[in-house]
Amino acid sequence: MTEEVWGSKMKNLLKIMTNRIIIIVFLIILQLAVLLTVVWRFNDFFVYFYATNIVISIFIVLKIINNRSNPAYKIAWLVPIMLIPIFGTAIYLIFGRVRFKKSEKIKMFIIQKKEKEANERTVTALDMSGLSLDARAQAHYLSHFGESSLFVNSSSRYFPLGEEAFQAMLEEMEKAEKYLFLEYFIIAEGKMWDTILEVMVRKAREGVDVRLMYDDFGCLLTLPHNYDKELERMGIKCCIFNQINPVLSPIFNNRNHRKILVIDGKVAFTGGINLADEYINQYERFGHWKDNAIMVKGEVAWGFTLLFLSLWEYSRGKERDYAYYFPGYEALRLAAGEESQGYYHPYVDSPFDKEDVGMNVYLNLIYRAEKYVYITTPYLVIDNLLTEALTTAAKSGVDVHIITPHIPDKWYVHEVTRSNYARLMESGVRIFEYTPGFIHSKTFVVDGEYATVGTVNLDYRSLYLHFENGIWMYQSPSVQEVLQDHLHTEALSQEMTLEDVHRVSWLRTMLRAVLGVFSPLL
Repeated sequence: MTEEVWGSKMKNLLKIMTNRIIIIVFLIILQLAVLLTVVWRFNDFFVYFYATNIVISIFIVLKIINNRSNPAYKIAWLVPIMLIPIFGTAIYLIFGRVRFKKSEKIKMFIIQKKEKEANERTVTALDMSGLSLDARAQAHYLSHFGESSLFVNSSSRYFPLGEEAFQAMLEEMEKAEKYLFLEYFIIAEGKMWDTILEVMVRKAREGVDVRLMYDDFGCLLTLPHNYDKELERMGIKCCIFNQINPVLSPIFNNRNHRKILVIDGKVAFTGGINLADEYINQYERFGHWKDNAIMVKGEVAWGFTLLFLSLWEYSRGKERDYAYYFPGYEALRLAAGEESQGYYHPYVDSPFDKEDVGMNVYLNLIYRAEKYVYITTPYLVIDNLLTEALTTAAKSGVDVHIITPHIPDKWYVHEVTRSNYARLMESGVRIFEYTPGFIHSKTFVVDGEYATVGTVNLDYRSLYLHFENGIWMYQSPSVQEVLQDHLHTEALSQEMTLEDVHRVSWLRTMLRAVLGVFSPLL
């Protein structure tokens, strides 16, 4: 072996050994090993140690039973604690507590107050008398708990595929004159991100305020360590959300799963797509990747701007008065154009409070449906509350259709998804699997009147643990666009039957049962 080849091999080995992921995993395993060793060493005092541990376990079980978390999450922790109290209790104390420090809650409360004040100074209070009673009730809920306002003087365009949205995003980014704000869960180097980055760097050089926030966990495998510093050198203000440290901590539970792009406060994008090539089918991972996005213009885009700024200030630090970024009423009216029609309500869901906004948006839509509820979701890992809502709607004569992937991105989550089919289908819910590949879009459309597009999956993490966002629409032309997309996607999908569901081995049935119990922790 030549010296050059040997040197190359050693360099590659060193690169692997110093990889951030390898280091984090190694340190976490080391900490678990130390913890287990300490527990093992206590065998010399087993009777006293075990008795103490049982007492602690009893207190933890009582605490879990009496807290306000979802029952499914409670069960997922109660099972291991009661079966293996020594290790189950230790692991719960490290990972099970979904909690922010008091100082962090106070900080976010102050920021949200600042955001609300800016909203009151820049957004004209809307008379809701023109809405139906059902629409008024949903808008009222979101106005009080969704951290935004109801908007008119806005227009929208729905994109049923990521590649279509990508082209529109580039076109609008080129028009940026004052600021360009991006917030995404996953960013991966490749055609999509490299093209967007080129525009961002060029705009930053032109004097545009360019900012990017990405989730550290979401980008752990896709971006190099200290990538934020590299972007800062390019003139882009960058913020990594919830940075991962190699310390056993429940911080992994709370990820920023939001997707927002804002241009000058006049145009905004949200939806399912992240900034990676699979989302635009530049390369194939799980068959055809079916995703979506929506572009909004006018007053509603300003609503998304405020949502971005509040989380940016929480993560990055002190920010000037948000009203500074307000583009003005006339600019927003011109941005909306003559296509302005309907009502729009951006919203966010945050684990800072005990309000499950994403879940309640979905429940409100299901409960108020009279004719149909059409849903697309990559994961169908639902608790009893959503299951009862869907089955009751179907039993009441509402046509409930759900599209899930046929080719999964995570096999174990897909097994749990399929384990939920039988109960829903026995109640009259129709379930379709997108046979060309993986569907990642998250949409609800109800009666041709309401629709929501956003980032909230039908799984425990999205509904209860993550930072999420979406947009609720009423009598907007995009409601019909979402409807047509659903019908088109359904035509490409295979409808599941009870025979399909029951035609599984007993081993797979057992696997689904076990995964179902622990699905809130996956």
